[in-house]
Amino acid sequence: MIYLKTDEDIEFMRVSNMIVAQTLAEVGRNIKPGVTTLQLDKVAESFIRDCGAVPSFLGYDGFPNSICTSVNDQVVHGIPSNYELKDGDIVSVDCGAVKNGFHGDSCYTFAVGQVSEKVAALLQSTKAALYSGIAQAVEGARIENIGAAIQQKVEGDGYSVVREYTGHGIGRMMHEDPHVRNYGKRGCGIKLRRGMVIAIEPMIAMGSRDIKISKDGWTVTTVDHQPAAHFEHTLAIGAEKADILSSFKFIENS
Repeated sequence: MIYLKTDEDIEFMRVSNMIVAQTLAEVGRNIKPGVTTLQLDKVAESFIRDCGAVPSFLGYDGFPNSICTSVNDQVVHGIPSNYELKDGDIVSVDCGAVKNGFHGDSCYTFAVGQVSEKVAALLQSTKAALYSGIAQAVEGARIENIGAAIQQKVEGDGYSVVREYTGHGIGRMMHEDPHVRNYGKRGCGIKLRRGMVIAIEPMIAMGSRDIKISKDGWTVTTVDHQPAAHFEHTLAIGAEKADILSSFKFIENS
């Protein structure tokens, strides 16, 4: 079932998403060689709670931490650990927070120190694909237009769409209907309506799109161990353009 949000609901969600945006920026300020992903998790949890919110991910289906930290060939759902980040690594930080009964959700892939040109190009393509998908998130459009735009961008750049994981509706629950795939056929799927709030999150691999789940039951990695990138925004469907409720400005302007 798709739950349509009121204007008031959307403003509550904007608050939650701004907390997530600022949390990601705070985490980003701490990303450097030698820092562990578990240290980043503690930074995130403290910041979220200081904002009067609660981490959405902590305890979700048994997930043990407040953020997902997916390093290099890890696609999504990486568990924070004592792994020390190294120069040239990338780390996707996925973060959620709930306040006033509504969730926010966003992800950003950070470069650790100096990354290779090939890896930097993957990050650039994945983030550009996110905005290509967002441009399709307008009232009356078909939902697969979003995935088709993402797929066209990244496959045109020579990358692969990980297909087992998708974006999603979001609101009083972190994951709601509909699923928002990162691939698709234009003109297919449900019609987008005002009041729908969705998270779009392309997960893109440099090599093969094939993945495997690690023994921890959470961490998803590429089978060929090529790097993967992940960017995500939460947005409300608009009449002429999407209203992006999350933001990367705190990361990129800091």
